[in-house]
Amino acid sequence: MRQQRATSSAATWQLASVLLGYPDDELAAQLPLLAAEAERLPTAAAEPLRRFLTHAVATPSLDLARHFVETFDLKRRCCLYLTYYAHGDTRKRGVALLEFKSVYRAAGLELGPDELPDHLAVVLEYAATDPSDGRRLLIDHRAGIELLRLALEDAGSPYADVLRAVTSTLPALGGDEQDAVHRLAMQGPPTEEVGLAPFAPPEAMPVSLPFPTRRPAGLTEASPR
Repeated sequence: MRQQRATSSAATWQLASVLLGYPDDELAAQLPLLAAEAERLPTAAAEPLRRFLTHAVATPSLDLARHFVETFDLKRRCCLYLTYYAHGDTRKRGVALLEFKSVYRAAGLELGPDELPDHLAVVLEYAATDPSDGRRLLIDHRAGIELLRLALEDAGSPYADVLRAVTSTLPALGGDEQDAVHRLAMQGPPTEEVGLAPFAPPEAMPVSLPFPTRRPAGLTEASPR
């Protein structure tokens, strides 16, 4: 039973990773296959993914892309970069980004060019390949994921269903996590006027909002050294 749950969670994370990428022609061509894969999942994940995929199939690609940009690029509350929720644009975020990269490198994986390691689609892709360690990363950022889900629901975005599928694979929020979600909802992420340059290399620096629109390049196996 435990192995079955891990397998279904990994499949959910893989589907969600793809759907949280920029909705270009490549994604549009994959929608029928993704819909078939969603039907294999447990009901808690399959139902919200089915709703989103039905919407995506029925929506012109240009309209879906416009909604993606308006949602994830122009709204701070709908940020796909997980460390932003916990650390904002502070020095601690630079350290957290390095920790993500270290996890990927230890697994023999490298990020694509120009990609930050805490993008939810990238984290989900990693989690699908290493469910045990990936689940830990997702749980570590459970409050941020929950806040993103709530923000998407408040905005009436169909992408809320993708987040519902993801959260269906994770434990319920604990008391401390509920407090963190409430605090973030009321106060927003931490802010800091000091730059990160003395504390992390340029590739670990947080981007400025609004975030650039692109399909996450994802993870590839590291080249032998």
